[in-house]
Amino acid sequence: MTDNPDIRRLADWDAERLDSLADVHGTPLYVIDLDRVRENCERLKAAFPSEDVRYAVKAHTGRAVLETVREAGLAAECASAGEVMRAFDAGYEGDEVQYTAVNPPAEDLDYVVDAWREDHPDLTVTVGAADTVDRLRERGFDGRLCVRVNPGVGAGHHEKVQTGANAKFGVPYDRVPDLLERARDDFDVVGIHAHAGSGISGDDLENHRELVRRMGELARQVGELEFVDVGGGFGVPYHEDEPPLDLDAVAEATREAIGEIDATLAVEPGRYVVADAGVLLTRVNTVKEAPETTVVGVDAGMTTLLRPAMYDSYHALANLSGSDRVAIPVTVTGPICESADVLCEDRPLPRPERGDLLAIGNAGAYGYEMTSTYNSRPRPAEVALESSGSPESSDARLVRRREQRRDLTKLEDEV
Repeated sequence: MTDNPDIRRLADWDAERLDSLADVHGTPLYVIDLDRVRENCERLKAAFPSEDVRYAVKAHTGRAVLETVREAGLAAECASAGEVMRAFDAGYEGDEVQYTAVNPPAEDLDYVVDAWREDHPDLTVTVGAADTVDRLRERGFDGRLCVRVNPGVGAGHHEKVQTGANAKFGVPYDRVPDLLERARDDFDVVGIHAHAGSGISGDDLENHRELVRRMGELARQVGELEFVDVGGGFGVPYHEDEPPLDLDAVAEATREAIGEIDATLAVEPGRYVVADAGVLLTRVNTVKEAPETTVVGVDAGMTTLLRPAMYDSYHALANLSGSDRVAIPVTVTGPICESADVLCEDRPLPRPERGDLLAIGNAGAYGYEMTSTYNSRPRPAEVALESSGSPESSDARLVRRREQRRDLTKLEDEV
């Protein structure tokens, strides 16, 4: 392995260190490696040296991660007022933040416009409907405006995250020039934006290039833009035998597809920055021999990691306590009263026993972000790792405490 490999596999994590963290902090436990976050940022900047690289905050909004990404030189692309607030709390200034509104609630627009008016006049607001332009005008906003385009091309690892051709997202391609012309009378129109989807790799890359090509044509048609944002969605290999994305090749293909434009090309990766920087630790509490499979019950479930239930997503699993045992096919399930609460089915795993510690890989993106308290289950703790000056060692610090059962009723208790 090099000092900054294209992908970090689950087997690359220090099993003894993870076991120690689980002993100290309990399970379920998210572990995020800030050094790896920084490495991924550096690889992106190297692949896109002349472009504007913006981190899609929704992938992981933890303050420790946002501070690391900001220090690494990536701007912040935010999908909600809450994410804008988190970016500011992590030290971002307005000129480093782009708010990409998707059918924004009134209170979101109120917060963002107030932030623009009071402290962050260089904040950029991206709108996906002419109606949102009117709502901003009504609030007195006349600052930096970007229009989200629906280019009619979508891609991604699951139909639920393919945004480019979904009518929910963006202004129809052929209506954008007229909207921009009208908006320029009242706003500082700075860019156009589009996003094909999330987790793009393999055959989907051709669709992404077509989106970029269309955005280049649109940019040349409307002119007078500061940037053209073609989104992120760069995929990571969740399966152990899946090759990593050739980021340099993707970057070069993106530049070729956009063509000559009198504007800066912007990209906004999220998953690529944090996915392989995170792992989820969980303990086995039940082993049940069923007629068709061995059911392994663990203390993490769909409220801890939603992606398998939501998207049928694959995550690598390892038994850190019994790696030398004979592997058997197992179905790993959580404690939630839903048949969808399954982390894997019929997966070969060293025979689990009660008390074993399992590790789930590529959990840094859309892991903690999609946790919930369904079934009144408290959310897990999160620990951050970061080098303490020596590549061979890293310090661990608790960055999110474990939610307690009493926390679940706090909003009711305070009424």
